[in-house]
Amino acid sequence: MQNGIDLYALDITSASFVQACGGPCTEGCVTLARIGVGVWALGDSKRPDLEPLRFSTEELAVAGIDPARFGLDG
Repeated sequence: MQNGIDLYALDITSASFVQACGGPCTEGCVTLARIGVGVWALGDSKRPDLEPLRFSTEELAVAGIDPARFGLDG
């Protein structure tokens, strides 16, 4: 929960995901979308059928994931 909000209750159907690759994108890429203020959805382009995981900005930072790498403002 982020400030009492269940991140998985947020609607992400209109979220705009962008990709960041560590190398050639033939293996699949990590996708990221802002789904609220300080809230993100993280997916896998190789497995688009799986629901993206959801994180706060602070949780992404702990995991070493910077939204700027995706061209997104943190």
